[in-house]
Amino acid sequence: MPEIVYEDNHLIVAVKPPNLLTQGDATGDDCLLDQLKLYIKERYHKPGDVYLGLVHRLDRPVGGLVAFARTSKAASRLSEQLRTHAMAREYLAVAEGGASMPDAGELHDWLVQDEGTGRVCAASPGAPGAKEARLSFRVLGRDAALDTALVHVRLQTGRKHQIRVQLAHSGHPLVADMRYGRGVRGQPVALWGAVLRLTHPTRKEPMTFLSAPRGDAFLPYAATISGFINDQRKGADL
Repeated sequence: MPEIVYEDNHLIVAVKPPNLLTQGDATGDDCLLDQLKLYIKERYHKPGDVYLGLVHRLDRPVGGLVAFARTSKAASRLSEQLRTHAMAREYLAVAEGGASMPDAGELHDWLVQDEGTGRVCAASPGAPGAKEARLSFRVLGRDAALDTALVHVRLQTGRKHQIRVQLAHSGHPLVADMRYGRGVRGQPVALWGAVLRLTHPTRKEPMTFLSAPRGDAFLPYAATISGFINDQRKGADL
């Protein structure tokens, strides 16, 4: 049963657990999109195929909030919000090298993907296939013993593996990121889609959804995360 945090006739917002695909791929493994389609089919006794539009994705080893459209009209309007950055996706992450990480900053890189391996890396501006990537970050807490930092990340662009690649390129790879840092296969990356802000596709009302991250890497920061989520909730209520 998918974890659904909001649902109506036009919109579903669900929490994707780490290591579950957002959308099916060549592996044939289970995915959140198919789970939600089955949920809708069974709950509402829908005959035939169920429509559910995928608006954005999270990497397989990353958990957090994902929005889906239940109608084509909602899919078009939500996709336009994503394209124009009216939809805001914010993340909590645990990065290595916490002691040397600045309290806040912006990262501006050009990223290119190796089509053979799927790996993304930083490249020179103007390199063939390179796409501009921007994000801002703020350190919420540090663990001196582990030399890690809890980081609040705001995306300004939406590139594949962007947060993982840009933080690694800055010298602060995410904890347990096997592809761009150090980790063990199957272990969740310390990155979580914690805040999702959008405008309802038909009612035109601003909406904010929150999800506290899970996983061992976040445990030392439990109190800080709780305070962050509460602050976000208060801000959304103003």
